[in-house]
Amino acid sequence: MNGLAFLGLVLVIYAVFVFFVAAKKPKSIWEMKKIRMFVNSLGEKGTVIFFYIWGAIALGFGIWLLVR
Repeated sequence: MNGLAFLGLVLVIYAVFVFFVAAKKPKSIWEMKKIRMFVNSLGEKGTVIFFYIWGAIALGFGIWLLVR
């Protein structure tokens, strides 16, 4: 496995984690200062949408690196 394929795999795993955080909203993560700043500026729904978009970008780039 070369380095780019490994990076692709890491990005896919990261995307799954981001989707989990957006869907389940675990209290320990959702109350972190950085996430609370997002919630204050974007609202809770906007933060969830941002996480889904960010996860989709990571997933797409990770899949692209895996099949490349």
